[in-house]
Amino acid sequence: MTITNIILILVVLAIGGYVIYYSIKKKQTAEVETQIDVDDKTYTIEKMIEFVKKRLDEITKINLYDIGLSEEELKRRKNKKYELKKALKGCTYGDVNDKKYVKELIFDLLEKEYGVTESNISKAIPFDIPSLLTAQDKFDILIYVYKKEFAYEALTELIKKYNLAELKYLNGETKPSYAITAHEIEEIYEKENVTLSFADKLAVVVQRIYQHYKGYSSIDEVRDMNIDGVSGGVSGLPESFLSQVAQTDGDYLNQVAEHKVPRACDSIWIFFQGKSIRLAFLSFGTEAELKRVCQNIYKYNNPGQLSDTNGYKINEMKDGSRVVVVRPSFSETWAFFVRKFDVKRSTLEQWFKGEVGSDESIELLKFLVKGARIISITGEQGCGKTTMLMGMIENIYETMNIRVQETAFELHLRKIYPTRNILTFRETETISGQEGLDVQKKTDGSVNIIGEVATDPVAAWMIQAAQVASKFTLFTHHAKTFPNLVTALRNSMLRIGQFNNEKTAEEQVVQVLNFDIHLTKDFRGKRYVERITECIPVEEKNEYTFDHRKEKTLEGKFDKFFDNATHYFEKVTDRKLYTYRNILEYVDGEYVITNPITENNLKEMRMNMDEADAEAFDKFVERHWGNQLRQTVEVNAEPVVNTPKRRGRRPKTEI
Repeated sequence: MTITNIILILVVLAIGGYVIYYSIKKKQTAEVETQIDVDDKTYTIEKMIEFVKKRLDEITKINLYDIGLSEEELKRRKNKKYELKKALKGCTYGDVNDKKYVKELIFDLLEKEYGVTESNISKAIPFDIPSLLTAQDKFDILIYVYKKEFAYEALTELIKKYNLAELKYLNGETKPSYAITAHEIEEIYEKENVTLSFADKLAVVVQRIYQHYKGYSSIDEVRDMNIDGVSGGVSGLPESFLSQVAQTDGDYLNQVAEHKVPRACDSIWIFFQGKSIRLAFLSFGTEAELKRVCQNIYKYNNPGQLSDTNGYKINEMKDGSRVVVVRPSFSETWAFFVRKFDVKRSTLEQWFKGEVGSDESIELLKFLVKGARIISITGEQGCGKTTMLMGMIENIYETMNIRVQETAFELHLRKIYPTRNILTFRETETISGQEGLDVQKKTDGSVNIIGEVATDPVAAWMIQAAQVASKFTLFTHHAKTFPNLVTALRNSMLRIGQFNNEKTAEEQVVQVLNFDIHLTKDFRGKRYVERITECIPVEEKNEYTFDHRKEKTLEGKFDKFFDNATHYFEKVTDRKLYTYRNILEYVDGEYVITNPITENNLKEMRMNMDEADAEAFDKFVERHWGNQLRQTVEVNAEPVVNTPKRRGRRPKTEI
């Protein structure tokens, strides 16, 4: 045997040995870790987060073909690996089922691999010593306990039980505000006298680990609750301001460091039944954590990158919530706004809640929809326009196909009415709203719904859709009064260049618009229908005469000529294109039906109803306006209508 052969044999043996060693090593990393170095910090939240990240990374990245599995076991492991990868991705989009799956896996890893027991779990959160629990710890425990009984109504039940959504004075402030303080949470925790099993304690720890690993930090459980919305980064001092203060006011910076002055990362607000409530006991902890949440919360369906150049993103989450994220330098700090729409509660009945006159008001709204009237729903942000719109859609006849145009998917009508012919379009970076509307015209739509008329192009789509694209249209707008609504729509059409003349543009608006439902949210968060207003276009009359021909004198002819000239200039300069009047008002806590609907709208509404609804509508009209409708209403002048009195009060009508 030559030296060359010996060398070749040694090389082959070395390579074989290395392959065997590598395979054994890979197999070992796939097996459960049996030895964990234990010290005083082993069972802290930070250490457990590190362990969970490492184990889940190993599980998702391991090469299953290297560990010698049987075919059946290989297939099972591959399915499990794929399911975990899918869940880890889906849970960051707001999918509660994926979140549940990931939390269950973390629970098993901590209990079976990491060795968390009853004796050491209190090193993560001091469950056995209430005085050491922070307000956030106590809140997490309370939400967990309430969630076991009330599911996603947990936060609502907690707030209602202890009247937390009430105005209060904080830290010697002279003006009241809505806030839930750490002191209130501590008092509630004492009253509840919570007793937790080991499984309960571990579940709370798992939630804390999850929200810092894949969740949305301190708002993770709050976001899942059935509330109107949650936002962060919208109050407190931004980091840029703190760096400026550090150079001039050291004492003020010390107050910030001691958390006496809230920072932007301490800002967490919820929108609850029309009220913006600050959760003063919750915080993201650091600006970096707030930034992490902002960068993850909008990522569903890959809407594009949030960058300094593109400083905001509008998107929806997997559960249908609308999310808006902003960042510097577009905004002074990182911030997000999650708006939730509870489709199960979107009924007209929830708006009136048994108040005086509510039954007749609901009936009127139903007739307006069944009568195929073009209706705007107006009001400030958060007053419930989208929820009202969802409730009204229930009364559209089943035979009518519905087409929806939105900026971001919010209505989700197919979740409420899965058997109906409904299709929703939205703008994208490559498809404009106008293109979307053009496509809708070719999709057999009967009813066109525009989620929010907030920009000039959208206003033009609405007018266009109401004129030619559908049987009738429903839309929402932020106008405060009816004249404001007409003016805003008119100006939008002028700004985009669709019209050059104000009168012509306004005439298009009033010819299209039939009714406006105005919603109001008062100082204490109560939401109600303030009024329903009818738009009455003024028909142009020919008031010119040829009387000058009968005059014998030149002076007489001039007089007749100037009469015609006066009529002309009145039409050109100050011609009144519409009047308006309220047919329903909210007066002193009750709903009052006031002025009658004009004969023209009554006639068209009857034509669009089936026989049963038309008969019921005639009875409704006779019951409320029978005598008044027999009078002739002059629409060229201010309509004079005798408003029925209720308990000695006379509602003010807008004319």
